[in-house]
Amino acid sequence: MPEQADIGYRSNNALIGSGHDIVIPADARGPVEYEGELVAVIGRVAKNITEARALDYVAGYTLGNDVSERAWQKSDRTLWRAKNSDTFKPMGPRIVAGIDPMKQVIEVRINGRTVSSYNTAGMIFGVAQYIARMSRYVTLQPNDVIWFGCDGATIPALNDGDLVEVLNDAIGVLANRVRREA
Repeated sequence: MPEQADIGYRSNNALIGSGHDIVIPADARGPVEYEGELVAVIGRVAKNITEARALDYVAGYTLGNDVSERAWQKSDRTLWRAKNSDTFKPMGPRIVAGIDPMKQVIEVRINGRTVSSYNTAGMIFGVAQYIARMSRYVTLQPNDVIWFGCDGATIPALNDGDLVEVLNDAIGVLANRVRREA
C-alpha cells in the first residue's frame, strides 16, 4: 500500500473528446489498454488547500480513459509516450457539478461487453486527498483536470476497430473508436 497518492502528469496534446478516435501509433508494440477514470475539473485557483476544503475548488466531474501503451510504460523512465501520445486521453462527455465523487460507479465496456466496473468508494486515497496534496506543490488553475486512476485489471487490450466506452449514471458515456495508425 503506498503511503500517499501518486500524481501523474498528462499533456494537453493527448486530450480528445467523446466520439473522436483513439489512434494507436504504428510502432506501438502493445498491449494498449484502457483505464476508465473519474476526472475532476478545477473551478478556481487552489494553492495549499486543506483536505476539508478541497472539494470546494472543483467545478464538476467528468470521465476519462487513461489509454496506456504498456511496452512503452515499461521501457521509458517516464510515461511521456505510454500515457501522453496524441489521442491517448479521451475525456467527456460532459462536466457535472454537485455529485459525490466518492459514490460513483465507473464502468468500462469494449464492443458492448462490460470489462470493468468499480465504485469510487473503494479508492485507496479519496478525491479530496489528491487535490489537497497536489495543491501543496502545484497551483491548480481553473479548468485544470485531475484524473483519479482505476481499479482492477485492464484486459482485454484495445485493438483496431474496438469501441471503448466509459460510463457513469450521472455523467453519461464517453465513447471512442480505436484505430491503428497505418
